[in-house]
Amino acid sequence: MNETKRFALTFETLAELSPEIRSAHADPTPALPKLSDVLAEFSPLPNEALFLGVANDGWPVLLNLQDPVPGPILIGGDHGSGKTRLLHTIARGIDRQHPSADVKYVVITERLDEWNSSNRFENCDGILSPTNIETVNYFSSVFEWAHNNKGEKQMVVLMIDNLETLIQLEQTHQFLRWLLLRGPARHVWPIVTLNPAQGRDLESWMDAFRTRLFGHMKNSHQNEFLTGYTTFEFENLIPASQFAMREGSDWLPFWIPNLD
Repeated sequence: MNETKRFALTFETLAELSPEIRSAHADPTPALPKLSDVLAEFSPLPNEALFLGVANDGWPVLLNLQDPVPGPILIGGDHGSGKTRLLHTIARGIDRQHPSADVKYVVITERLDEWNSSNRFENCDGILSPTNIETVNYFSSVFEWAHNNKGEKQMVVLMIDNLETLIQLEQTHQFLRWLLLRGPARHVWPIVTLNPAQGRDLESWMDAFRTRLFGHMKNSHQNEFLTGYTTFEFENLIPASQFAMREGSDWLPFWIPNLD
């Protein structure tokens, strides 16, 4: 049996068992294949492909970094839904799949200790606190780089873990709004997490995100505001393991592989 088929059976089985997993409050992580195995199976991925996860059919969910149409990415979900874990998955995928000359990433987070291991990877261009003047300096420099970017090959993935904390640093607003508007067309990809409870407080920022990924969410009113939809049961997504994204008129659930 080839690996792709084995992975497909694993994810299909997990999808079928989701009601039992949720009711038992079980952790499906041990049953998920390792990220390194998943990436090795699909290697080599296209140079422009950013790995996000694996769909129920066992095939990868990818973002084309050369296509700016999807725009900045918003990751929404309750506390414990796996938003930070998804960022770690994206970062490890970059480390394993892309030369640092092609793709760099920066993480802005309050929980710096969770990202200590990333500093040893060449693709990591920094782990910054959202309340540090260093972060303002970084936004200024990446804005200048993107603003003057004329055919530059390298991509920068800007991961912001909890938009609310960064918004408190008012000196970044001008740079951040420009990057949300024009970043992907200039090779800077903002990927931002947000708790749905904060959505209405940050309403003026929401229109920037055409592409949204959602994890487990319980509050239907908050969900509808953040997602614009009432037809998908986000509370049925397994926390820390499963997300969903809009694909045309349908929803595409996908899984986060087990981090190595």
